[in-house]
Amino acid sequence: MARIVELSETGPFKLDPANFPRDAEGNLKPISICQCGISSKLPLCDGSHKVCREEEPGMVYAYDAVTKAVLRKEPKI
Repeated sequence: MARIVELSETGPFKLDPANFPRDAEGNLKPISICQCGISSKLPLCDGSHKVCREEEPGMVYAYDAVTKAVLRKEPKI
C-alpha cells in the first residue's frame, strides 16, 4: 500500500523536549512519529493511521487532509 501525501511546510519542525508530554509524576510520556503521512500534526502521530487499515496491497491512496476520507484509489504503477 502507498499514500499520496501533500506537504506544504517549508521548514523544519523542532522537537523541543521541554514541550514533551508528561504524566502526573512528571515522567515523560511516549511520543509517536507518524509513518503513514496523513497525520494533521506531522511529524507527530495523531491516530489518523486508523483509516489506513482497509487499504489493499498494490493500490495507491489519496486522502482528504481534513476528513481523512479516501479521495482516490488506483493501482500502483
